[in-house]
Parts: sequence; C-alpha cells; structure tokens
Amino acid sequence: MDGSDPVLLDGVEWQAYFRDFKHSAFRLEVHQIYTMPSEAETLGSFLAGEPMPEGFNAPWHRTIREHTAAGRTMTRAKIVRRPLTDYSRYLFEWCIPGNVAAGEDYRIVDVTDGTDPGLPAQDFWMFDETTVVHLNYRPDGTQINRELIQSPDLGKYLAWRDIALDNSVPFRGYRT
Repeated sequence: MDGSDPVLLDGVEWQAYFRDFKHSAFRLEVHQIYTMPSEAETLGSFLAGEPMPEGFNAPWHRTIREHTAAGRTMTRAKIVRRPLTDYSRYLFEWCIPGNVAAGEDYRIVDVTDGTDPGLPAQDFWMFDETTVVHLNYRPDGTQINRELIQSPDLGKYLAWRDIALDNSVPFRGYRT
C-alpha cells in the first residue's frame, strides 16, 4: 500500500505511538463491528444488560487525560449506519462517553442515508500528521494486524481526516 512495504506493529512497539506522539492522534473508524478479544467480556456484560463495571476503561481514559493536559489532541471519527449494530450500541453507551469526558474529540459520520463523503474503507491512526498506521480487519471485525505505512501519501490521509471532520458531528450532538 502507498508504494511501500508495511511494517507490522504489536505490543510495546505499538503502544509507544500512543505514548510518544507530540501533537495529535487521529483515528478513522470505518467498520460497524469490531471483534476484539479484550472487549469480549465487557461486550457480553453490556448485551446481557449488566451495569458498566466501576473504573471501566480507566487506563485509556488516563492516557487521554494526560495527552489533553499536555496540549495534545486525540480525535476520532466513527462512520455509523443506523440501525446501530450491537457493537456500536456498546461503544455509544459504555465506551465513547468516557473517552469524551476524558478529553477525546469523538465525532460521528452518519452515512445511513447512503451519502458517500469519499472516505476509504480502511481504518487508520495518524500521529502528528506524519505517521500512518493501518488497522486491518476481517469481515467479522477481528483484527488481522496493524501496519506502519513507511511512505504514506500524507496529503491523502490529511484530506480523509478533513473530509471525516467536515462530515461529522460531535458525539454529544449526535442523536441515534
């Protein structure tokens, strides 16, 4: 992709991108279902109607707060289609509110009416407007890998970020 061979990221190497970015982190989230082993238990609890556990997602919220306090931005744009999937309902009720409260600018791009704003079908993180990591998933939402794109066409990714932001509403302003 992008004319270069990707480098696969995992573990501490992947986590370093969230620790070390200097100015901004942006995520485009395009899938309606993510099948993440680390979320299986809490997703099951949500679907069973159980209350959200005390301290849910606290380490991630701490990360967001630390970056926000240091003047760094964390922004996410999630594409949704109604009716929301069970996974998206889980995000909307248990996950996103805490992220927003911690300081993440979480935005919703609703394409229910079939409007195609010109976004890719590829999840990615962009750090400091210079580093791009693709998140690759199977159709069932299981993550395959994370690829550091060595020579990304940054203009393309910046344009996709801007399109997503221009066609979104803040999470708190979105009504399902």
